[in-house]
Amino acid sequence: MPLIGWIFLIVAVVLVLGSLIILRDSAHSMKISPEKMEKIKKRKAELEAEEKAEDEWK
Repeated sequence: MPLIGWIFLIVAVVLVLGSLIILRDSAHSMKISPEKMEKIKKRKAELEAEEKAEDEWK
């Protein structure tokens, strides 16, 4: 393989690894307020109750 092929391959691998590292580092930076988390849990419970009622109806 010519030198330019190796350079292209190395650059591609470095870009993928760099993106994965950045993604890992930013994964826990999105903090959710307790109020919003409570709202999410409440909505999830409502949806599960609707699905359960719908399954029982069929």
